[in-house]
Amino acid sequence: MDIKNTLFELSEMSGASGNEASICVKSLDILRKYCCEAKIVNGNVIGRFGEFREDLPSLVLDAHIDQIGMIVTYITDDGFIKVGNLGGIDRRLLPAQPVTVHGRKDIKGVICSVPPHLSDGGNNVPTFDDISIDTGLSRAELENIVSLGDTVTFDVKCRELLNSRVTGGAFDDRSGMTAIMYALELLQNQKTRYNVTVIFSAQEELGERGAKIGAFEINPDIAIAVDVSFAYAQGEDEMKCGYLGKGAMIGVSPSLSREISDSLISTAKKNNIPYQIEVMNGLTSTNADQYSVSRDGSKACTVSIPLRNMHTPVEVIDIKDIEFTGKLLAEFIKEV
Repeated sequence: MDIKNTLFELSEMSGASGNEASICVKSLDILRKYCCEAKIVNGNVIGRFGEFREDLPSLVLDAHIDQIGMIVTYITDDGFIKVGNLGGIDRRLLPAQPVTVHGRKDIKGVICSVPPHLSDGGNNVPTFDDISIDTGLSRAELENIVSLGDTVTFDVKCRELLNSRVTGGAFDDRSGMTAIMYALELLQNQKTRYNVTVIFSAQEELGERGAKIGAFEINPDIAIAVDVSFAYAQGEDEMKCGYLGKGAMIGVSPSLSREISDSLISTAKKNNIPYQIEVMNGLTSTNADQYSVSRDGSKACTVSIPLRNMHTPVEVIDIKDIEFTGKLLAEFIKEV
């Protein structure tokens, strides 16, 4: 498996929360290479990996399939599109961003920006009421293509940086999906100590809605949410961040299973896989929070990939961290 190419292929597919159909079809096609039983259920892509054995506990590998985006709320008389947010978007970055509006067909646009010559020089962060998208079309032309409720995503191409770092949009959480697929690649023809189910869950950015459905349906004994977390950059608090290139961030929290956290740490040490510890003092704001309290509860944990510039069009990760994460998951799952 080519990790970088898989990541780029997934990340450049659109899939804002609530409109994940395109990325669901693409990821289902890839997942079927590893899971003979894979399907789309209520917006989630679910695959059963390997041979089912009655005596084994069940384990879920979860990564959310949706990305942040915007939703069309109005079209003005002079042909500008007004939007609201889907997920936590950094509004400081919105002016002058290129976007794609996903209507009856995809059309390109740009978010309007007031030139500094015409502004008062203030540093006010725009609200979504201030945001307008210019496509070059009139209102009448737009209404033939765009409907209220259509989604909008940043128009982003993935790019290589120096060494093994890359930048792009939707690495949150297409990098988690890629890490899971790499783990499945490593587990091919291996016996596992769990009955493994993979779920690429919808609408995480809107409150972990897909994971809530998946957790109830699958009811696993163990659930590992593979997501992203904060990688240190200049000016940030090092105590709250991991580091690019130093491995997966294993979650430790009162809301997580310390048994699974310790077992993942032990697995990393035993197999000389680089890892980092991510301490959270409450809920994790990941899909793990849904699995731990669904039905009679699962032993849940997080394994996160360090990422800079989260929820922007220029997210940065280190490809090595996806590799380390996949190896950690595979070693944890395979039968010793």
